[in-house]
Amino acid sequence: MRFFLVDRIEALEPARRIVAVKNLTLAEEYLQDHFPTFPVMPGVLMLEALAQAGAWLWRITSNFSHSIVVLREAKGVKYGNFVEPGKRLVLFVEAVDNLEENAQTATFKGNGEIDGTIAVSARFTLGRYNLRERFPECAALDEEILADFRRRYLALKPPATGIQTA
Repeated sequence: MRFFLVDRIEALEPARRIVAVKNLTLAEEYLQDHFPTFPVMPGVLMLEALAQAGAWLWRITSNFSHSIVVLREAKGVKYGNFVEPGKRLVLFVEAVDNLEENAQTATFKGNGEIDGTIAVSARFTLGRYNLRERFPECAALDEEILADFRRRYLALKPPATGIQTA
């Protein structure tokens, strides 16, 4: 199973910061097991939501130049509150490094808040690459993945003016 943990991008300053949202509903499949009588978003998925927001910032900044963006390292991860169904986790992520065109890794810091209270905070490093760099026969797959992310971005960004894009 694959989790997409960013439901909306609310603000974006390319190469600098992103504000994104994850709306937690009881329909999330992982809540059936975590925990049946007290459903809360697992801490590792809160961290993953921060990483995904950082990945969106990097993808948009680089005009979707890399198909794969992965979490390489997380430091100083702290949890402060449960995320329950019906809550809105607002993700604030800033680039610590300059998101240079040729960089293969970049560091970010971020926090996720519920009603102004921090639920998760971390400093993390993402890495990026294209499949074709390791497997030349996967060039077409790279393009499919990138096209999918471009389509998703159109759905994630608000239709109203005010959001900046790369």
